Amino acid sequence: MSPTLSAIIGIGLIFVCTGIGASFVFFYKGKTISEKVNQIFLGFASGIMLSAAIFSLVLPALDASVDYMPTWLIIAISIAVGSGFIWVIDKVVPHIHNDGDNATEEGFKTNLLGKRGKMFLAVTIHNIPEGLSVGIAYFGLLAGQQGASEGTILSGALMLAVGIGIQNIPEGAVVALSIRGETNSTWKSFWFGLGSGAVEPIAAVLGLFLAMQIEIIMPWALAFAAGCMLFVIAEEMIPEMKGDSNRHHGVWSFIIGFILMMSLDIALG
Repeated sequence: MSPTLSAIIGIGLIFVCTGIGASFVFFYKGKTISEKVNQIFLGFASGIMLSAAIFSLVLPALDASVDYMPTWLIIAISIAVGSGFIWVIDKVVPHIHNDGDNATEEGFKTNLLGKRGKMFLAVTIHNIPEGLSVGIAYFGLLAGQQGASEGTILSGALMLAVGIGIQNIPEGAVVALSIRGETNSTWKSFWFGLGSGAVEPIAAVLGLFLAMQIEIIMPWALAFAAGCMLFVIAEEMIPEMKGDSNRHHGVWSFIIGFILMMSLDIALG
């Protein structure tokens, strides 16, 4: 598989998975997917994304040749900035997190957006940095690292896309099913769910293009993407995958996902 084809598949995959989740409205009659299934999805995706953030983003950034300041300091600053970027988005953009029967509104208070719009934005605003992360990961592995093997590409950037894609399945389902409960329209709900993921491939291509134009920012960009991932994992995915303290579906899925990503990265790289 050529690096270009790998990039096309990886970037397209994150959007396709959102569509798979949104398609649940055609054959699932409930208002949301089951808690157990959601925990398994989130746990597995969290494990893959955490491992990918370390092996596909942070470690390549540490290997970058930099002579103007310590590499570890670049990594530390960039992770903090990436995490802060997501935090600011959470604080500024009006959106609703729909957790089963509970709905938590965040961001600026406004009456210009209804519940549907805010639920849509809750997923969309976090898809932007996730898409950027995939694009930047491909930049680091395709453009920034001379001599990177095809195995490294597949186990790095592509597996990061797989992890984000797995997470997008329940996200697309939650958006579509929730909006169907508001509108009673299956097709409208599907397009809302699909549209929430449309921003990801756009952001991925933008991240890849910008990083390739300014190659000197490679370690900064890779660590920034890692910071975005770490914040999303810690702030949203891990708390949601844990659920009841007596159940460990999400925890074991997290461990399996981490081991799988780590093994592929090392074995294929």
